[in-house]
Amino acid sequence: MYVGTLSFDLLLGDIRSLKEKRSVVRPIVAELQRKYAVSVAEVDHQDLHRRTVIGLAVVSGDTEHLTDVLDRCERLVAGRPEVELLSVRRRLHGEHDD
Repeated sequence: MYVGTLSFDLLLGDIRSLKEKRSVVRPIVAELQRKYAVSVAEVDHQDLHRRTVIGLAVVSGDTEHLTDVLDRCERLVAGRPEVELLSVRRRLHGEHDD
């Protein structure tokens, strides 16, 4: 069993309230869940209007499938015009990791 995680640090556009922020973040989270059946949530900067961190996790039986899903998720987020992707942190965990 392999687990892959991504952490997206995002700068949001012209956002002036937490309500506006939710209207940008929720569709991204929902699309990732719907398209790729991953676990995903906003995990940091919930109190800031223009910043967020979205965390994502995938479990798979093989590393090729895991890498493919993570790549697709990263491309989806990077391609969203309403956000600027500041950084992505990727981690892969295998059966033999301590």
